[in-house]
Amino acid sequence: MSLESDATDSLPGKPEQTADGHWNRVHPASPFVRGWVALAAVGFFFGRDAFERMLQGRDLMDPNLSGRVPWLLAGGAVVLLLTVGGFILSWYFTRYQVAEGYVRVNTGFLFKQQRQARLDRVQAIDIVQPLLARIFGLAELKFEVADAGESAVRLAYLPLDQAKQLRATILARAAGVVTGPESTEEVPEAPEHIVLSVPPSRLIGSLVLSEQTVGILAGTAVVVAVSVFTQNQTLFLALIPGILGIGAAYWSSFNKGYNFTAAISPDGIRLRYGLLDTQAQTLPPGRIQALMVTQPPLWRIFGWYRMVVNVAGYGLSGSTEGASRTMLLPVGLKPDVLQMMSLVLPDPGVEDPERVFTDGLDGLGAAKPDSGPGDQFTTTPRGARLLAPLGWRRNGFLATKTALLIRSGRWWHTLVVVPHQRTQSMALHQGPLARRFGVADLVLHTTAGPVSPRVFQAGVEQAVELFDQQAARAREARKRQTSEQWLAQVAPQAPEVAATLTEQPAQPEPPRTSPQQEEHHHG
Repeated sequence: MSLESDATDSLPGKPEQTADGHWNRVHPASPFVRGWVALAAVGFFFGRDAFERMLQGRDLMDPNLSGRVPWLLAGGAVVLLLTVGGFILSWYFTRYQVAEGYVRVNTGFLFKQQRQARLDRVQAIDIVQPLLARIFGLAELKFEVADAGESAVRLAYLPLDQAKQLRATILARAAGVVTGPESTEEVPEAPEHIVLSVPPSRLIGSLVLSEQTVGILAGTAVVVAVSVFTQNQTLFLALIPGILGIGAAYWSSFNKGYNFTAAISPDGIRLRYGLLDTQAQTLPPGRIQALMVTQPPLWRIFGWYRMVVNVAGYGLSGSTEGASRTMLLPVGLKPDVLQMMSLVLPDPGVEDPERVFTDGLDGLGAAKPDSGPGDQFTTTPRGARLLAPLGWRRNGFLATKTALLIRSGRWWHTLVVVPHQRTQSMALHQGPLARRFGVADLVLHTTAGPVSPRVFQAGVEQAVELFDQQAARAREARKRQTSEQWLAQVAPQAPEVAATLTEQPAQPEPPRTSPQQEEHHHG
């Protein structure tokens, strides 16, 4: 494991500098940015009554407490001094170092903690700016390390320019561009080329026409109908918690999707988003394990799609932050989807990728054998249409030279793309009904995330054949695929990025999360 975290292990005092690196402190305002809630709580506790009395036009202090005012002020001052003192100690004992092939972060003054990450396993560094940090011009660095999951190293907070410079330096050392710990040469930030952005109007429209809206309308209709039928008006009060929760969900989606832009850089695909809290995120091509494109029914009116990915190291997180970090495109048109697919999968392995991806997004198989060919996807056999009366013509798969495409959903269109080299293991599933109709599901296992690749209701012979062929394709793809091929293939879309190919050595391929492949049939 490249990441070590010992929360309760008492560490010896660290010197200000080592043989090959200095220990540096974060910005002095960092503890106040992190702990502003504590200061606000102290102010609220001691000032709530005075504020309410002022609004009511009465004296700021209760006359009955006039003799206790000095003691109250003294108590408040002590609490405030203890809080500020804790912030100062937190800042003083928070240090970081880039040396000896590691980035290290030391925190804590009672219970000391050291987190460290090997530079050769640092795959991406995100720049995060909460609202208060943006006001002070500060930023947090979040280091993504292979196999670290949700325990990645976080360094908060640094001045924004210093954070960008440190990020560029660490990534350069991780890639081997800068060698020697004694080097003081500043590494410029890698260039980028913006490929798309999401207009705020489209984002708002996607939220209005989202699945949440359908649920709201259905729930409201049920409550209104029950209220009218029972003549009980108090049922409307039950909508208040739901309205507040749904409003918070809408706001969170809007806040995370606002000002969404995607760009190409030598590091990978750079994503920027956020209204109040902004985040600059980099997705190296070697870490994207699977991609899913979805289209809710109401989005078909405007031809909108959503894209999410499984990323090595992110894990499966139900938090808002985890959901936003796996979002490759919150809402976009078909050209936007094809553009992003060309970045994730520069070589689709077919002669006409636009037609193939269009069939995957919106296509249907042939209704009858004699009704002419449908598309290139292999769909559920007609004899098993009773298992999915509406979706049997949509359920299908297509294997290209570089990826496996899986589509499903008649109402909610879904297309999953799994590069062959990212297939970690597979399993065949067949329940009693599926056995009766001669079909089976093929499940592909990748890293944890929102995408769960599964071929639904393929014929048994087709599923077994696909199982064997996909295992062979995965083995061969892992032997020849490297991340620098991605940079060489997408660089023609951005000349300023292509220029860096001759200036910097190729980055090594990130380590695989699972080097072995399980090949088992499950009944």
